[in-house]
Amino acid sequence: MEKQKKVYCGSGKKRNETWIQITINPDKLKEHIKEYNGSKFIKLNINLLNEPDKFGKDVSVSVDTYEPKNEKKESDLPF
Repeated sequence: MEKQKKVYCGSGKKRNETWIQITINPDKLKEHIKEYNGSKFIKLNINLLNEPDKFGKDVSVSVDTYEPKNEKKESDLPF
């Protein structure tokens, strides 16, 4: 299985046990927009870091780029 390259699109800080504040760069999301039933979506991974980075951010935001392989077999049957 090929490892997906992470697409970092934002960061943030954990403010308390129930509040995480993040900032996202929309330019990094454009090519990852998916459409379903006429609505647009982007799957994101939000990770709490063990230690703050050099900017004091302890939350990392990346695009979920996982695409499951389509294992459905096609046949000649119309149903």
